[in-house]
Amino acid sequence: MNSKRRSSFKKKVLEVVRRIPRGEVLTYKEVACRAGRPGAFRAVGAILSRNYNHCIPCHRVIRSNGRPGGYNRGAEKKVMLLRSEGIVARGWKIKHI
Repeated sequence: MNSKRRSSFKKKVLEVVRRIPRGEVLTYKEVACRAGRPGAFRAVGAILSRNYNHCIPCHRVIRSNGRPGGYNRGAEKKVMLLRSEGIVARGWKIKHI
């Protein structure tokens, strides 16, 4: 993928994630689909792992199996943030809304 296309996809991913409402989650795959590249869920994870902009709520993106997935501030912090938004978390499983 060339750098221009990669940059465009990154912008789309960050915009999709920015629009996830408080109290809701999307999977990495759902974000990839909404950004126009359904098979690029790993790329979504890579993009979000390098996001340090607190205006982009990347803690609202989870794995398809309900597990929280990575978070640059730690998985425990991710689960804590989700719970503070009313997301049901039982152990390390997130209820996908």
